[in-house]
Formats: sequence, C-alpha cells, structure tokens
Amino acid sequence: PQMIPNKGQAVVESLIDGLRGLLEPIVGKKAFPLTFPLLIGLFLYIMVHNWSGLFPGVGVFGFVDDHGHLKYWMRPANADLNSTLGMALVAMGAWLFISLKVAGPKFFVWELFGNKADKKETPAPIYLLMSLIFIGVGFIEIISISFRPVSLSFRLFGNVFGGENLLASMTGIAPYVVPTIFYFYEVLVGVVQALIFTLLVAIYVGLMTNHDEDHAH
Repeated sequence: PQMIPNKGQAVVESLIDGLRGLLEPIVGKKAFPLTFPLLIGLFLYIMVHNWSGLFPGVGVFGFVDDHGHLKYWMRPANADLNSTLGMALVAMGAWLFISLKVAGPKFFVWELFGNKADKKETPAPIYLLMSLIFIGVGFIEIISISFRPVSLSFRLFGNVFGGENLLASMTGIAPYVVPTIFYFYEVLVGVVQALIFTLLVAIYVGLMTNHDEDHAH
C-alpha cells in the first residue's frame, strides 16, 4: 500500500471501506476484527465465481460420459451445490467459533434458552412457566440454526444455476443481441447474491455478538 494510492489501490480501499461501514454496525465492534476477514473473503469469492460463468467457454464445453450426460470442463463454482454447501458449512462453523469467543459460552446458552422476562417484575409462577417456554423455544431455535447452511447454499446455488440456464436459453433463441441484456443482469445478480450471502452470515453473527454491555450482562 502507498500513502498516495494508485487507481487499483483506491478501488480496493473503497470496496473494503464500504463493506466495513456496512458490516461493522451489524456484527458489533467487538466481533468485527474476527468477522471481517471471513465476510470479505466470502463476498469476493462468491462475486468472482458468480461472474466467472459470464466468460466465454465457461459452462459450455465438455464431454459426454458413458451414461450420455454432458460433463463440463469448467463451470462456475457456485453452480455446483457442493461448493455452496461447503461455503455455508464453513461460514456456520466460523459463526459458532466467533459467537463463543466474543459472547462467551454462558451468554450463548442464555441467548438460546434463557428467560428474557424481568424476574423482579414477573410473578414467580409465571416466571417459571415462561422459563419452560423459553427452553422449548431454544430447541426450536437450534433446529432453525441447523437449517441455515441449507438455506444459504440452496439460495446461492439456485440463483447462479438459474442464471446459467437463462443465458444458455437466450443464446439459443436469439444469439448476439438478446443475451447481452441478460449478461448485464447477471453481473448485477452476481454482486447482489454475494452481498446477500455475506449479510446473512453477518446478521447471524450479530445476533449473538452485537449486544450492549447491560444486555450482555
């Protein structure tokens, strides 16, 4: 890096600064140093691979296997469910690590199962009943958390795979002119889907780490 940045450095600094301004309020200042490398890595990785399907030859050429199926030599990584599921599992593993490290195991368990009612102002029988309800809600929340990798991976895979098929269909129907419009559309979708994946992971982290001191206490 230079004190007076060149054009390339200015673009990178603007991108990083913009993502920092967007993500830091979500995850909280305490968790931001741990979370930002993960989030910017996911954003750039997903965006680059979303755009890779727009290059000539990607997702076009291949060979026919013994079962008569066309196997491509190169395809966008996010058009494969294995890739998106792998990213989602890594992201959720990092979410668990960051949440436990920043919020602590005690707060992590309380956030899932703890009684959020005010003990001083709530009658004892009602407080006890609410404790049982919150424990049940905690188990439901665990089920919801276990499905997060599925929703993250299928959302990204579906959009990229659908866009790949859309471009192939439009090129077959009306080559050269009509597909150009959809190419610009897919450039936009590539950025939006990368941002959505990143923001969702940031929100998952922020739900556990972005609390003021009184709430955490």
